[in-house]
Amino acid sequence: MSLPHVYWIGGASGAGKSTIARTLAARHGLRLYDTDAVMREHATRSTEPQLSAFLAMSMDERWVDRSPQVMLDTFHWYRGEAFDLIIEDLRRLPTEPGIIAEGFRLLPHLVRPHLPSSTPAVWLLPTPAFRRAAFDSRGSTWQIAGRTSDPERALANLLERDRLFTERLRDELTREDLPAITVEPGLTEEELTDQVSHCLKIHRVR
Repeated sequence: MSLPHVYWIGGASGAGKSTIARTLAARHGLRLYDTDAVMREHATRSTEPQLSAFLAMSMDERWVDRSPQVMLDTFHWYRGEAFDLIIEDLRRLPTEPGIIAEGFRLLPHLVRPHLPSSTPAVWLLPTPAFRRAAFDSRGSTWQIAGRTSDPERALANLLERDRLFTERLRDELTREDLPAITVEPGLTEEELTDQVSHCLKIHRVR
C-alpha cells in the first residue's frame, strides 16, 4: 500500500541526505523522519539473524577481520532487516502536513511498493572523494575505525564497503527505474537541495 504523504530521500552514507532533508522539511513545514535516529530502538525490537550476529561481534570482527564484500553482503541494514519497522513508524505518524523520510536504510526495492505513481523519491549517490571529504568535514572519519585495533585497515574496509554499497544502489535504481543524483565534489548544498526538491516535486501540493 502506498504512502502518498511521504517523500523519500535514500542513498549511501556521506551524501548529505540528512542535511538536505532537514532543509526541505523546515522550508516546506514537513515532518522529518530520520531512519538513523531510530536504529537503536529498531535493533531492540528486531530478531533478524544478521542483526543478531552483528551485535554479537567485537569491533575487530566487524571492521578489521572481514573483507569489504563480506561486510556488504552481511550488514543487516543493507539487507533490509527491520524495514518493516520503518513502515510501521510512518503509518503511525499523522499524514498532515507530510513527511520526509531519509536514510541509507531506504533500499529502492523496499520503498518501491509504497510509492504512488508520482514517485516522490530520490537516492543520493556520493563519489568516494565526496564521501571522504564529507566524513572529514564532520570529524567522523575515525569514529568507528578508531575503536578497533587496526584503525587504518578498518577505515579502508569501511570506505570500500560503502563504495560497493553505492554501486549496488546504482544498479538497483536502474533496475527499478527510480531517480538518483550523483553527488560529487563541487556540487554545493544549495544546488543539491534544488535538485532533490525538483526530483521530489516537493514544491507541488499533493
